[in-house]
Amino acid sequence: MSKTRPTAPDTWPPGSTPQGAGWLPHGFHLESHSHAEGQLVYAATGALATTTGRGTWVAPAHRITWTPPGFEHSHRIYGETDTRILALPAGQCGRLPAHPGVFAVSPLVREVLLALTGERRRTPVAEKRLRAVLVEELVESPEQSLHLPEPKDDRLRAVTDLLRADPGRTTTLTELGRRAGAGERTLSRLFHTELGLSFQRWRTILRIHLALAELAGGRSVTETAIRCGWSNPSTFIEAFTAVVGQTPGRYQSGLGGE
Repeated sequence: MSKTRPTAPDTWPPGSTPQGAGWLPHGFHLESHSHAEGQLVYAATGALATTTGRGTWVAPAHRITWTPPGFEHSHRIYGETDTRILALPAGQCGRLPAHPGVFAVSPLVREVLLALTGERRRTPVAEKRLRAVLVEELVESPEQSLHLPEPKDDRLRAVTDLLRADPGRTTTLTELGRRAGAGERTLSRLFHTELGLSFQRWRTILRIHLALAELAGGRSVTETAIRCGWSNPSTFIEAFTAVVGQTPGRYQSGLGGE
């Protein structure tokens, strides 16, 4: 695909769902907005972060983000990204989750997405059939969420704000609790009951989000590991691969395109 300039976001009609393909630069940020239709966004190269009131989802090149109709959301791009956007009419959204998420991209899903967002024009009937195939595949695909949920409890939010301010910090939950005015047991329980994650898991995903951005910005694997709070590159590579599904090196090498 040639590196064509994407349609400028400020030219999209209010409430409309943009659709098509375009290259977006590293760091591109689209402010919070919503659509009457569902939206699938696929980074054929690079990575995409989607943020809603429920948290942030990150989709590297082998995953696709899903935003149901009516959900306020924003996007941020990591690495020069071949972005594919597909609007899904509300009538075809019923079988997909009622909440935002991320799905694995099978070879068939990828080809259908590329076909629906490419330059070739198809009849409305043909496009509807392709979208039906896409939905069927996504329904059968497990969700692959690099999801960082947002807390509502003030004490828990104080802790996550401290972690966001310095994701590489090695401060214990007990130490964070002293600053947030809550005990370790209380905070540990809140992480599980409100966010569905342990403290360590939430912090790991936060660090992985930062690592995706750092790698996209050209930082080396070793530098990224240290900056994001890992004591050595091997433990970082292990954690990154377990969450993202590929090594940091492979992720970084794929940012420049295919």
